[in-house]
Amino acid sequence: MQLVDNMARLGTETAFEVLARAAELERQGKSVINLGIGQPDFKTPEHIVAAAVKALQDGAHGYTPAPGVMELREAVAADIAARRGVEVSPERIVCMPGGKPTMFFAILMFGQPGVEILYPDPGFPIYRSMIEFTGATPVPIRLREENGFAFDAEEVLGQLTPKTRLVIVNSPGNPTGGVTPKAEMDKLAAGLEPHPSIALLSDEIYSRMLYDGARHETFLAYPELADRLIMLDGWSKTYAMTGWRLGYAVWPESLAPLATKLAVNCHSCINAPTQYAGIAALTGPQDAVDDMMKVFDERRRAITPLLNAMPGVSCITPQGAFYAFANVSGTGQDAKALQTRLLEEAGVATVAGTSFGVTSPNHIRFSYANSLDNIEEAMRRMTALLAG
Repeated sequence: MQLVDNMARLGTETAFEVLARAAELERQGKSVINLGIGQPDFKTPEHIVAAAVKALQDGAHGYTPAPGVMELREAVAADIAARRGVEVSPERIVCMPGGKPTMFFAILMFGQPGVEILYPDPGFPIYRSMIEFTGATPVPIRLREENGFAFDAEEVLGQLTPKTRLVIVNSPGNPTGGVTPKAEMDKLAAGLEPHPSIALLSDEIYSRMLYDGARHETFLAYPELADRLIMLDGWSKTYAMTGWRLGYAVWPESLAPLATKLAVNCHSCINAPTQYAGIAALTGPQDAVDDMMKVFDERRRAITPLLNAMPGVSCITPQGAFYAFANVSGTGQDAKALQTRLLEEAGVATVAGTSFGVTSPNHIRFSYANSLDNIEEAMRRMTALLAG
């Protein structure tokens, strides 16, 4: 068979490969603690599940509008107004089966040979994968440890060229847990004004996963960007709904119909009962979200000092999401090799920084979406491995 050249450039999400290998080792009888996969270890709140069951019982079995039922888009708009302080028309909201389709569609709209797309590095691996798939040139926005893994607006603006078509940012960030301050967002928004042809994709999927009193800042708050901003968020992380596959984006008025057209061509629509679960999540009690974040914060406060106590390991305290991005350069071991040793020899699943781009070969991501007991045992195993 003769495949198109694009397929040879398509990457993947290594966390799923680690998950598969961990499952294989468990089938062989090995004890494995998974600190690799990025999903909450909590059940979806009961009232959300009940809403989906009721929708099925009430006959929500058919196709729905491609951008989502209007009740869902109205609930999203109301939530944005309440939590972000910005009024958005439901007509600009396109709901998707997860967050990735929004990335996919946005990069497809702007990516082609001869253009450049800036993306956060270290960052979610699908950004670079999709950029390369389209034939565009991926340009890393380097997120530096000494800067708390926040982007430097002046550095980003200095990377813009006449070939730049799209800039991708992500805060709070995966894999680092870094949060970009409002001052840097202000500088980026102002610096983009002389470049009206450059679009901005702001991935805010971890918007409610913040610590130490931090407040989420959104690029939706910059009206001067409204005609070229795509803001991505969803239900997967906040409501422990990763397997439900439900996300959304606010698109510029001119691009929302094109995103809808891509949805029609790709997946038709989101399954109906999940959309009613999404409404219940946004409009129902938020206690489960608050309780989950308290637990994540407890784990965050535990894992960071345990990592810093290890010989050759250092880790800044993450300010968002549920990841610790540890620097292991002092161990004298390559991060990818250490990832393999941790899984195969110590039974601890992690993901090396090389899976998140080209700028962090000396880091390993630890997801603290696991119990405190398991985290502490994993740290004991890692310490023993490094001491051996």
